[in-house]
Amino acid sequence: MSRRSLLTALGGAAAAVTAGGAGLALRGEDMPETGRVLATSDAVRRTEQARRSRGSGRAVRSALTAEQADVDLGGYVARTWAYNGRVPGPAIRCSAGDQLEIDVANRLPEPTTVHWHGLRLRNDMDGVPNLTQAPIRAGDSMRYSFVAPDPGTYWLHPHVGLQRERGLYAPLIVDDPQEPGDYDVEFIVVLDDWIDGVTATPDDVLRALRAGGMQARYRTPVRVGRIADASASWQYHVPAALADPPPGIAPVSAASRLASHVEFPFYVLNGRLPTAPHVFRAKPGQRARIRLINAAGATVFRLALGDHRLVVTHTDGFPVEPVEVDTLQIASGERYDVVVTLGEGVFPLVAVAEGKGAQALGVIRTAAGPIPPPTAAPAGLSGRLLALTDLRATPAARIGDQPPDVSHTVYLTGDMTTFEWRINAETFNHRRPFDGITPMPLHDGERVRLVLVNQTPMYHPMHLHGHTFTVRAPADNPGRGGPRKDTVLVGPGERFSVDFTADNPGQWLIHCHNAYHMATGMAGMLSYLRRDR
Repeated sequence: MSRRSLLTALGGAAAAVTAGGAGLALRGEDMPETGRVLATSDAVRRTEQARRSRGSGRAVRSALTAEQADVDLGGYVARTWAYNGRVPGPAIRCSAGDQLEIDVANRLPEPTTVHWHGLRLRNDMDGVPNLTQAPIRAGDSMRYSFVAPDPGTYWLHPHVGLQRERGLYAPLIVDDPQEPGDYDVEFIVVLDDWIDGVTATPDDVLRALRAGGMQARYRTPVRVGRIADASASWQYHVPAALADPPPGIAPVSAASRLASHVEFPFYVLNGRLPTAPHVFRAKPGQRARIRLINAAGATVFRLALGDHRLVVTHTDGFPVEPVEVDTLQIASGERYDVVVTLGEGVFPLVAVAEGKGAQALGVIRTAAGPIPPPTAAPAGLSGRLLALTDLRATPAARIGDQPPDVSHTVYLTGDMTTFEWRINAETFNHRRPFDGITPMPLHDGERVRLVLVNQTPMYHPMHLHGHTFTVRAPADNPGRGGPRKDTVLVGPGERFSVDFTADNPGQWLIHCHNAYHMATGMAGMLSYLRRDR
C-alpha cells in the first residue's frame, strides 16, 4: 500500500480527532477499513501480555502530581511547574520485567500526559495526546500501567506543548537483576536549560521565535551583569555571551546559532545553579557510575569531570563496548552512563552549554576542600571527545545485521521565515495527529531502516518512540553496527541510517527532541498495519 493511498484510507480516522481529545481516533476496532493497528487494538494488548508473561511478576507503585510550585534553584526561587513540587521530580526505580503502576494527578491549569522516554512499552501508555491516549484533563488523574522490559537509564516528561520546558521531568531507572554491579556509588545527573519563572515562559519564547522571520531567535532580555530576585537577597552573574556584549567581548558565535535558537538565563544540574551546585559524596578510590540525562529543551551539553577520564558504558539505556574519553556531548533526550574511579579531592562536574558561553555545574566531593567556582573549566573539556562512531553495542545488546525489509527516508526540513519545522515537508498537528501526515507504514516482524537526512542548518536530536535502533554510521556503510539507541543527534547536512525490528505494534512518533522544533510540528508517524494490508 503506498503512503499516499494509506493517508487517503485513514482520512476518516483523522476526522474523529478533536481538539479536546473526546473524539480520539483511538477506537481502531470501530474503523477496520483503515488497517491501522491503533493503541486500543488487540495486537497491543497481546504484546503486553507476552511481556508480562516474561516479567518478574512484581508490581512497583508510585505517584506523581503535576502542579504549580515555587522551586528553589539554589538561591533563586522560580515559579514554575513540577512533579511533586520538585525539579527534577522524584526518581522512579524498578527492575527489568517489573510492572509499573504510576498514578498521575493533574493539578495544572491545562491538560497533560506522561511520556516514558526510551521505554519499549505498550502503545496506549506512551503518553502522546490524541494519538495514544486522551490527555489528562485539569483536576483529573490517570494510572499508567505497563511492563518495563529493558534495564537502563530512562526518564519521563509530558508530551503536551512546552510543558517539559517548565520543569516537568524526572529520572526513571530500570535496574538489571543480572548486572554484576562493579561500582560502589551511583550518581544521577539531570541537565537542563532554564527560563521559566525568570525572564519569560517557554510559550513567550516560542511566540518570539515565530515572529522573528529569517532571524528567528530568542535572546534572554537581561542586561550584562547580575540578575536579582524579587527580595534582592541573591544575585547570579550572567555570562556576557547571553546578552548584548560590551565592547571587547565577542558576540554569540555563528556556531552557537546552529546549536539552538534560544539563549537561556540559567543552565542547571539537578535543578541547581552553578553558584549553589548539587554535591555528590563518595570516598577516594570508589568506582562511581554516573547516569547522565539531558532534559533540556534546546541545548547540547559538553560534559567533563575535573582530573578524571570517563569510561562510557551505556547509551540510551543499552550497554556498549567500553570507551575511555575525556569529554562527551549529550543532546536533548539522550542518556549516557559513565564509570570513573574517583580520586581524592573536590572535583567540578561541568556541562558546557555548547555555543552559549555558559554552563551547568555539579560537584563530586571525596575529601575536604572548597567548592569549585561556577566558571570551573576542567582540562578534559578540550581533550578526547566521544564520537558516535566510537560506540558499538555489546553482543548482548545487538539487534542483528540482517538487511531491511522496508526502508523510509526521513527528511528533516524547516522554514525559517515562520519558524516551522517539519519532517518530509509535512507539519504534525498535535491536536489532530492524522491530519496532513503521511504515515510510514510497517508490519509486525519487519526489519525497518530509517534514513535520517538533515536538510537544515540546525541540529536535530531525533527520538523514536516505542523502539530502539542500531545506528549505522555513515548511512552509506550500513554493514557497520553502532550503538543501540532511541535518540540520535543529526547535525546540519548529516545523514544517518538507523535499523530496528518492528516488534511493538501501534502508532509511534519519530520527532525532533528540541522542544521548540517539536512544538511547531517536527514529527512523523510510524504506522503498524495489519498483515492483510
